Amino acid sequence: MLSTNGEYKSWQITEAVLPVASNQEEGDDVLTQANVPTLTTFSGRYQDFMEMSAPIEKVAEYLNAHASWFSHCAEPMKVQSLGENGYALVIGRFGAFGYEVEPKIGLELLPPEEGIYRIRTIPIPDYLPPGYDVDYRASLQLIETDASTSIGEVTRVEWELDLMVYLHFPRFIQRLPQSIIQSTGDRLLNQIVRQVSRRLTRKVQEDFHKSLEIPSGANSHKKR
Repeated sequence: MLSTNGEYKSWQITEAVLPVASNQEEGDDVLTQANVPTLTTFSGRYQDFMEMSAPIEKVAEYLNAHASWFSHCAEPMKVQSLGENGYALVIGRFGAFGYEVEPKIGLELLPPEEGIYRIRTIPIPDYLPPGYDVDYRASLQLIETDASTSIGEVTRVEWELDLMVYLHFPRFIQRLPQSIIQSTGDRLLNQIVRQVSRRLTRKVQEDFHKSLEIPSGANSHKKR
């Protein structure tokens, strides 16, 4: 089950500091600035794992060949290749309070270093995110377990995700109470991460076991 560490979750509202107008020209400047969106930062740390019914070497071989499985396992997200290790993903459309975004992020799946696989955000060529930015930093580690099934060893893939989202909300949302923005934002981001991670975990497990001609139900994801 996906777990979140509440210690790392927070909305940080930065209210614009506006000058006091002393004449009409300055007053016009204040009205202009009042329409400029202010920056909101949301951060979360998440962790989970998935289990593969195979030796650690087989799982590593599969992860290293991500070009053969990442795009179709990420569906229904739209995926575009960016070089040898990069992908551009359209996550989906999400919104609240009448404000919607369709996040599109670039991710690079780095080769393993000392057994650690890392994923980080990269720029998408010729694309400027409209009103948001995302900092995605994930790590995966393969763990040998004492568990086994009727068909052999079990490897556990543990992962952690540090996620920061920067949003330029329009002023009409900034007028809402901070507590409402915080609770709604917490719920929305957790929903996105939960939906994406669960779907991706299930598809990767199924694809991996299928590639080795292992029944997909041979070893299911268990609560940590």
